[in-house]
Parts: sequence; structure tokens; C-alpha cells
Amino acid sequence: MTLVQKERVTTLRRQGESYSKIAGALGISVNTIQSFCRRNNIAVSLPTTGENHSFCRQCGEALTQQPGKKTKKFCSEVCCDAWWKAHPDQLDKKAVYNFTCVNCGTAFTAYGNKGRKFCSHDCYVACRFGKAVGG
Repeated sequence: MTLVQKERVTTLRRQGESYSKIAGALGISVNTIQSFCRRNNIAVSLPTTGENHSFCRQCGEALTQQPGKKTKKFCSEVCCDAWWKAHPDQLDKKAVYNFTCVNCGTAFTAYGNKGRKFCSHDCYVACRFGKAVGG
């Protein structure tokens, strides 16, 4: 990517343009645009276009909010998954439990299941049916 292209990407992104629109305008792959923006912390300056509009956290596409419904944060499930994979520190996991496996004695953590007893399916099978782990 040339210096001119980098400056153009920065300008367009700060104006609220999506990765795909920038890529189409400059003839560069969408992944290249996303990587460049992520590496250089180029955030979208979200314009205020009205009360019922917001923008996707991942790609910057305009979202139309419906009164009385949950506020949308992403334009699609793909954008939602991509954003959460890129921001694991933002997860608010409150139901993380610490256990010791009944079969092998290994310490492990589990999310959302406070009644768990085994660290793996293999340990469950070994304890339940008296079989060796892994075979």
C-alpha cells in the first residue's frame, strides 16, 4: 500500500466509511484495509445522522435502530464474531467456575456450568465405565 493510499484510507475511515467501501474505492482488498486500520488504531468517527442510526462496531456500516427493541451493535453475525474475536478482553464472563476433576485430579475452569465434575469426556468415560483414558 502506498503512502497516498494509507492517507486516503485514514481519511475515509475517520469519515465513517466502511472497509468494503474504502476497498472498492481504492482497489485494495478488504482484509488489507482492516489490517491497516487495526494496526494503526484508526477508529471510525461516527457521524450523528439521527436518533435511530448507529454504526456497526466492526465494519462501520449504518444500523437502523427500531424503537422498543434491543439496540443493535453489529450489522451481522459475521461482524459480531469477528469483533469479539479481536476484543477478547471486553468479554464480561461472570459465570466462570474452578473445579478439580473427579477422575484425574486436574484443576480446570468451566464457563456457565457450576455442577461440572470432569475435565473432559475421556475422564467421564473412564470414571463411569472403568475404561482407561484415551482408549
